Amino acid sequence: MEGPRLYVFTAVQIVAVGIMFWILATRAAPWNAERYVGTILAVVGVIFIGVARYQLGESFSARAEARALVTTGLYSKIRNPIYVFGMVMITGLILVLQRPALWILLVVVVVGQTIRARREAHVLEAAFGDAYREYRRKTWF
Repeated sequence: MEGPRLYVFTAVQIVAVGIMFWILATRAAPWNAERYVGTILAVVGVIFIGVARYQLGESFSARAEARALVTTGLYSKIRNPIYVFGMVMITGLILVLQRPALWILLVVVVVGQTIRARREAHVLEAAFGDAYREYRRKTWF
């Protein structure tokens, strides 16, 4: 993803984060342990998604593409930190909203992200071969 499309995508994500913070701050429910933990998880998730996007740099794309094999920073320990911290963020939002039915959404997103990660792994393995296999051996998800 390059040029204007990347900027629009990033702008949409920034607006979504703003909406999330607005929900966290203005939710009428009382502040209990579940809400505090959820807020912390959501904020940590957003921060690390931002860090992962930054570390991915020009290799970021909405579709599976093999531009470069990023193996530093968060990517030195986790192959898909954006997905992992996205799940952390969603878990936090579910805890803040205190709606048990939303756990189904988390399950659906986890399944979708796992499928997407496998597709990306195939693309990266085809492009980088043994280097990707070694990287995959040393990292989680």
